[in-house]
Amino acid sequence: MNMNDFEKIIKSVKKAQTKQRYNHTIGVAYTAASLAMKYEMNIDQAFLAGILHDCAKCISDQKLLEKCGQNNIVFSDFERKNPYLLHSKLGAFYASNKYEIKDQDILNSIIYHTTGKPNMSMLEKIIFVADYIEPGRFKASNLAEIRKISFENIDKAVYIILKDTIEYLTKTNSPIDSTSVETYDYYKELMHEDL
Repeated sequence: MNMNDFEKIIKSVKKAQTKQRYNHTIGVAYTAASLAMKYEMNIDQAFLAGILHDCAKCISDQKLLEKCGQNNIVFSDFERKNPYLLHSKLGAFYASNKYEIKDQDILNSIIYHTTGKPNMSMLEKIIFVADYIEPGRFKASNLAEIRKISFENIDKAVYIILKDTIEYLTKTNSPIDSTSVETYDYYKELMHEDL
């Protein structure tokens, strides 16, 4: 992929997003590129996944359900009741069909950037973490610590992000996707093995 292709994708994503969402997207892309440097991954691949991770985010819940149905994108009952989660699956579909991305690792990193999944690839972890720690984020209480840990031990960062997210969702009586719980259990076990 050349610079021209990158610019076209960035322009198209910018047009489809609100200013606030686009600022977040750029933050994730540059954070992902930085993490890719640290973990010796392909920087362009990480940047591109960051740019595309929320390419379907600015779509209403109703439209997300419709578009997923029209394009035979399989989703769970939980996602039907919480359709905002479908932006990740529809985003991967757009990345593949609208932006012609055929790299399965990029597509998977878009699909799992919200819930995570057990045993993620390095790119999947990078996008998952970058989405949480990008410079525009400020709400999490221990964000400075998580940002530091992200560049030291990405598995530990994934674990802490999931732990904090599940604790927050539990405290606020918000629904929790079972994939997030499975991912948390996986990384919790991984962390205990490292002790």
